[in-house]
Amino acid sequence: MLRVRCLRGGSRGAEAAHFLGSRLGRVFTGWVQRSFQSTQAATASENTCAADDNKATSPVPKDCPVCSYNEWDPLEEVIVGRAENACVPPFSVEVKANTYEKYWGFYQKFGGQSFPKDHLKKAIAEIEEMCNILKREGVIVKRPDPIDWSVKYKTPDFESTGMYAAMPRDILLVVGNEIIEAPMAWRARFFEYRAYRRIIKDYFNSGAKWTTAPKPTMADELYDQDYPVFSVEDRHKLAAQGKFVTTEFEPCFDAADFIRAGRDIFVQRSQVTNYMGIEWMRRHLAPDYRVHVISFKDPNPMHIDATFNIIGPDLVLSNPDRPCHQIELFKKAGWTVIRPPVPLIPDDHPLWMSSKWLSMNVLMLDEKRVMVDANETSIQKMFENLGISTIKVNIRHANSLGGGFHCWTCDIRRRGTLQSYFD
Repeated sequence: MLRVRCLRGGSRGAEAAHFLGSRLGRVFTGWVQRSFQSTQAATASENTCAADDNKATSPVPKDCPVCSYNEWDPLEEVIVGRAENACVPPFSVEVKANTYEKYWGFYQKFGGQSFPKDHLKKAIAEIEEMCNILKREGVIVKRPDPIDWSVKYKTPDFESTGMYAAMPRDILLVVGNEIIEAPMAWRARFFEYRAYRRIIKDYFNSGAKWTTAPKPTMADELYDQDYPVFSVEDRHKLAAQGKFVTTEFEPCFDAADFIRAGRDIFVQRSQVTNYMGIEWMRRHLAPDYRVHVISFKDPNPMHIDATFNIIGPDLVLSNPDRPCHQIELFKKAGWTVIRPPVPLIPDDHPLWMSSKWLSMNVLMLDEKRVMVDANETSIQKMFENLGISTIKVNIRHANSLGGGFHCWTCDIRRRGTLQSYFD
């Protein structure tokens, strides 16, 4: 998943409501405040996550190949992305807001063209080896279709070229036996769903639920066209003020801003996920699931899983550089909060859409097995001290495209049942 990993964090509903008030008027602002307060009140309360024993959850069909409730049950089937034909996205306002300024010249020069061919070739080989290792571990692997992402497209509201189908975690969220297609927020990713349609239709024909969230127009109104970001310092100030490049013009979200723990799903307001998108998910998943907004001290939020990665029924990796403002919610529930070690990736390695914290962007094969970067010996040692065996894989060149193991995958089936971990 696209991990502009320098980038994540959140603000509270008050700032969002203030922004909406100036744009959409007091009536709509009041609705937003009430909606988001209901979501955030759940997060703030110590009793938020108490399970409702009277809730009826539809059983997963016996032979349905889709069933996943969390990030750690034994993994049986997964979608792994493709680096083939990956293109640099055009340098639009939302791309600028989510990338390091040292790479802005790269986007301006190569937007709409292929990522460097030699680098891409190495990334493709790494992901192929990753797939082979997953298969050897007994996991069924599915792949999206190759697509020419350099083709220019035009809608009534914008024109762009595409990007890639490298990060299924960004676009697909599996909740039980339902596959939810995220609407996305980058114009370069508008048609990314096409690469996954063949796979999803097969799952649907085998009994899975299939939901596509409302597709945004991605008109100019969805973005703050004057978003004043020129440096990392600007990112810090804007994030602290709860200001994002995406507005509340229409719902938008990337699936990678949500992370699952049974009945409780945690999400951040980010550069690509707005409060309207969160509210759509909250209503869609109620009453069987509870969506909680959490936030971080993050200079520029985009995607949650290199900031906050749940790896077990009472275990979470929390980025020490981006502390969670609601961490007491987890501690009071008896969870162990682990601060992963500083990443070891060298400064000269290109990370066009990522930060070094992809080191904590791991994939749990079950509670006692984790797929981790072969170069990151410090975090390997951390897992081993926790009694978790490490499956070491090198995807360093694939990291440059914006994701780690969690990003490059979407778990379709894990062997487990729906539970509440916050009773």
